Amino acid sequence: MKRRIFAGIGLAITLLTGCMTPQAVTPTPGRSALVVMTSGAFAEALERLEPQVEQALGHDILIVKGSSTGGAVDSIPERLKRGERADVVILSSDGLALLEQGKFVKAGTRRDMVRSVIGMAVRKGAPVPDISSPERFVAVLRAAPSIGYSASASGTYLATDLWPRLGLARELLPKSRRILSERVGAVVARGEVDLGFQQMSELLPIPGITVVGPIPAAYQKVTVFTAAQTPAGAANPLSKRLIAFLTSPQVAKQVAATGLDPVMAR
Repeated sequence: MKRRIFAGIGLAITLLTGCMTPQAVTPTPGRSALVVMTSGAFAEALERLEPQVEQALGHDILIVKGSSTGGAVDSIPERLKRGERADVVILSSDGLALLEQGKFVKAGTRRDMVRSVIGMAVRKGAPVPDISSPERFVAVLRAAPSIGYSASASGTYLATDLWPRLGLARELLPKSRRILSERVGAVVARGEVDLGFQQMSELLPIPGITVVGPIPAAYQKVTVFTAAQTPAGAANPLSKRLIAFLTSPQVAKQVAATGLDPVMAR
């Protein structure tokens, strides 16, 4: 049976074994799978497309999940720093630029894949707030008892840019929680926070929540998610074929169905 590596597995291993860092990712013995590290924004699309990808390539892929940034032990940058194997990485364009500077990905291999917007969610059954205007959105933020946001691109923007720009950092940050190594929607579903913010594509698959919608355009930040080959992956022609397939019109509708705006569709 094919193994799938989930974003939180490193932390689980740490707790069970007492090790300080997650174990390196390796494919199933005897199968030289193409390893694709993806941030959460593109994870749902990649999982849905996995059978088609493998048919198109004539080769197995191994999906490894992690955040684009944030410093968690299972984030993509930290995995690569530890020397974990990857052939292709998919993460925020800004995060990828930093990896390129550190030579963790090969220069000249990057390709923009999708645009992603920030969404807001509440627990299923809770009253659905009205965020149809900037003013109403701010009122909802101020009234919320607690807020959760991601440790990656969207959360960084909210906590370090939008909240201060609105003059609400002192009011909102004390009741806000930065969510590491799991989807914000899962924390909302458990009732641990009242409002949750993350990329729409990361909120939509989560059971037990109601996705209110994207935050107002006046406060929105569109993040481009980009793919690139690692130095090792660049030596494998399958890596380039994988990126070409994922950015082809052939799969654009399926990618869009996960809440993303495919760059290749324009």
